Amino acid sequence: MRRLRKMEQPQPQQLLHFSHPKHPLLFYQDYRDGGPCWGCQESVYGPIYYCEECTYGRVVPRSIGNVGKRQWPYKHHKSCVEAPLGLHHPLHPIHPLILFDEKTHYPEDEEEDKQKTKCQLCNESRRQYTYRCYRCDFNLHATCASLPPTIESSQVHHHPLTPFWKWMSFTCDFCGKEVKGIPNLCALCSYCVDNTCASLPRRLQVLVHWHPLHLIHSSLEVELHQSDSRFCQLCAQKVNTNFGFYYCSRCDFVAHLDCAADYRNRDNINLQELKVEENEDPELDQSFNLVAYEVKNIKVVEDGTEIATEIQHFSHGHDLKLSDYEVLNNEKCNGCIQAISPPFYSCVNCSFFLHESCARLPRKKRHPLHLHTLTLFPKSPYWQNTFWCDACKRPCNGFTYWCVTCNFDLDIPCSLISNILTHPGHEHRLLLSSIESKRNCSCCDSKISPIFCCTTCDFALDFKCATLPQIARYKQHEHPFTLCYTAEDDSGEYYCDICEEERDPKHWFYYCANCDYPAHTKCILGKNPNLK
Repeated sequence: MRRLRKMEQPQPQQLLHFSHPKHPLLFYQDYRDGGPCWGCQESVYGPIYYCEECTYGRVVPRSIGNVGKRQWPYKHHKSCVEAPLGLHHPLHPIHPLILFDEKTHYPEDEEEDKQKTKCQLCNESRRQYTYRCYRCDFNLHATCASLPPTIESSQVHHHPLTPFWKWMSFTCDFCGKEVKGIPNLCALCSYCVDNTCASLPRRLQVLVHWHPLHLIHSSLEVELHQSDSRFCQLCAQKVNTNFGFYYCSRCDFVAHLDCAADYRNRDNINLQELKVEENEDPELDQSFNLVAYEVKNIKVVEDGTEIATEIQHFSHGHDLKLSDYEVLNNEKCNGCIQAISPPFYSCVNCSFFLHESCARLPRKKRHPLHLHTLTLFPKSPYWQNTFWCDACKRPCNGFTYWCVTCNFDLDIPCSLISNILTHPGHEHRLLLSSIESKRNCSCCDSKISPIFCCTTCDFALDFKCATLPQIARYKQHEHPFTLCYTAEDDSGEYYCDICEEERDPKHWFYYCANCDYPAHTKCILGKNPNLK
């Protein structure tokens, strides 16, 4: 028998690119995993160039079959790699423009650098490939430079739009903002939009909402539930619904155009292939009713209510018994890591405590801070079963609601807060701002995102302060401490009786009225209150 000669695998097409001189970029025809393009920061689908050597610190085998199964950091649209290194443009006809990479020249993303790299067309700094005239400090994003002479299929208008190649100030008819740039005109309607609005997608997916958002021209298009006053559910600021916005009709979710379109807030999925039901978890509705424990004993009270007095909870190997007695030694709940208080379940064999409410937590749930369904785990899979809560930014070793896809974690107190918060420490309702906010927390002055913002005044509240227990105990102190929101008197001098350091009168604190004993929240609760 004649032996067949093994066929050699064809070498993939490759090229060297100025943005990544260390390794050649390889060509792949049909990439399906999304993720941002290194050149334009937009989602990548279809033909790409990528670096196979660089994959988040790992060197991988050279096999073209691996592409599409990993998130390659150095990947480009084919069109972005093939962009010319220099060009002449009608907006700057006196000098040629040279292509450069903002991220390489200005890696720190500081405000001063953003001003240096602002595009003269869209007036933004997007950390993407930019054409630049170094003589005149003139910048033009590669995506803006490649705008067609006529925009035939803009989602914001039913007629073609023609760029008027002259820099000017004008009011965009779609977003209602005063802008400086190049207007896109419809001569038939006297309609004028800026470049950012002209290129908005009809549908997009944001990271903190599980349905796609649709582009809406004004509130007249849809029947809004509260048409008089709407707030963006990404930044918690007011939305003028007389102009364009993004909207989910299923959830009555409203977002500013720029908040939803910002690539930092968007999920890189192919919406052309996304079905309406795809972001729905078929087990989610059942999980809300799925009890996390098996009932072993029941007590029937006078009104006929059945109370589970002994259970087998999925988080613990022994049976747990219901107790209505006070615990004297400052024990904490193994679920929420808050001080244990009746009614609670406890183990007679070991020091395991669980609030009755924590025992009833659903095994799966949605949360406005994350796109995917979260699953309840009794222990974190990380080192020493400790995780970092993505809401309050604190370590915790209690129960976690975890996204197995993204390694997103929420501790139990943070998971119980929704996107609208009414707190006894403030008279107005608070809305969740899931994106980076310019406001500091009014109660501790920390700058942490996400944060709750007041829709009436400048008050802001982070998750760390929003989840402070109303009542707390401190070591062997005889009385409990109550969380206070305003200074205890008008003396003008405020100190912590534990550390004896000065207190900011604007910050929340704990106070024992019996002993006239004020203290910092951190002094009462400790450095890591969510660790048991």
